Amino acid sequence: MFTTLLVIGGVLVGLVALLALIVSLSARPAPSRGPAKSGTGWVADTGRTHPDAWSPPTAEIPAAR
Repeated sequence: MFTTLLVIGGVLVGLVALLALIVSLSARPAPSRGPAKSGTGWVADTGRTHPDAWSPPTAEIPAAR
């Protein structure tokens, strides 16, 4: 019986540790202390606006057929 409780406790501790690892790895990165950037934060700045759903198709965004 003691062995069963020990195994169950070990599995629960392992699951909690795995959950903590997943949460810590999926968090947004901390802001850098270097030169201040624009307000985009962690999003990559490509210099282009977000494509509109009704804009004409381009080579980069082909039309759906």
